Amino acid sequence: MTDASNRVDQDLQDLVGDWLTVPDAAERVGVPLSRIRQWIADREVLAARVGERSVVAVPARFFDESGPRSDLKGTVTVLADGGMDDAEIIRWLFTPDATLPVDGAPIDALWAGHKREIRRRAQAEAL
Repeated sequence: MTDASNRVDQDLQDLVGDWLTVPDAAERVGVPLSRIRQWIADREVLAARVGERSVVAVPARFFDESGPRSDLKGTVTVLADGGMDDAEIIRWLFTPDATLPVDGAPIDALWAGHKREIRRRAQAEAL
């Protein structure tokens, strides 16, 4: 796992809100634990250590009913290539932005189908 060994601060935990442990994510999506771990290793989703026990968890909004959001990996790659670490990427994706075409944060815009706009903003952020 990339930065999952680093514990995220309480503010980021609160910003994301709904985190899934690896077993919970596997159960929700209906795949083996190894598949979730592979998605984390392949950076299809990002994970961090959260809570008092520092368990590895993934933001629940990174998944739809079939697995990782298909529009997430490219956005993560753009932000990572721009020098952001995993915690910074998660924070960027979940921080509300009043200038977005939807009410909420970039993750909400991805869910609403605004992948191109979010990637454009990610590229601008990464410069």
